[in-house]
Amino acid sequence: MNRRDLLKTLPALAAASQVAAQPAGKSSGNKGRLRPGLVAYSFRAQLESKKLSYEDLIRMTADLGLEGLDTTVYWFPDTSDSYLAQLRRTAHRNGVSLYSVAVRVRLCQPTKELQAAEVETAKKWVDVAQKLGAGHVRVFGGTVPKGVSEDQAISWAAEVMKPACAYAGTKGITLGIEDDGGLSTNAAPTIEIIKRTDSPWAGMNVDTGNFPKNGYEQTAMSIPYAVSTHVKPYVTDADGKRQPADLDRLCSMFSAGGYRGFMSIEYEANDPEIGVPRMAPELIRAARKYSA
Repeated sequence: MNRRDLLKTLPALAAASQVAAQPAGKSSGNKGRLRPGLVAYSFRAQLESKKLSYEDLIRMTADLGLEGLDTTVYWFPDTSDSYLAQLRRTAHRNGVSLYSVAVRVRLCQPTKELQAAEVETAKKWVDVAQKLGAGHVRVFGGTVPKGVSEDQAISWAAEVMKPACAYAGTKGITLGIEDDGGLSTNAAPTIEIIKRTDSPWAGMNVDTGNFPKNGYEQTAMSIPYAVSTHVKPYVTDADGKRQPADLDRLCSMFSAGGYRGFMSIEYEANDPEIGVPRMAPELIRAARKYSA
């Protein structure tokens, strides 16, 4: 490329860098790009019993035509460099992205000592994520102690997220808070933690099936902050009843909101060997239909 051609590309490169640096919560104005994946937690019983290994799940992800695996690390046999390297090799050979490390970090901690301990746990898993080539670590809001206001609990959670995100950012990794009980049961407090953290490395791991009521409405609130997404076979209605998930509606919503990332099946029924292969083609179809 000569000097004149290089100068012509500079405005486009500058615009691209602005999009890349954009924090969660700000819409890029672009149409979404949705990548279908699988959450390892769907096969928790099989992983716990060692009926399946993580290598098996990587191959299954590829065989189903899915593109990425959220590893849900609870059943990792170890976190040695050799084990992580083997997983990364298997993923590469199968064309699968190990895009997320889902861990049990619980942000809401009432003392400085407990907060510091959660930060150290988050750092450990950020290092694991980097070795796997993942760009995302999932964390939880945590339990709100009795007698503590939601506002205070959010402040405690932000005190863990701030240093954890500062460290994660040095590795190019984003922390996503999942709506999954406790402080982060609903969209509003989860989003408030992200706002108080005030970091481009903080966002939300949106689980569209976890909201106790008004699943579509709460999902819509969350999309501007989404950095990773879990999709269950159901979404709650206004009365809290589970209704079959409308994958076209969900994918359309995320695409319209400019979300670009994984939307992965998290299957929590007792028959994932049947349910996941049945759901995968529908998610792949909807993700492609509404992607840029």
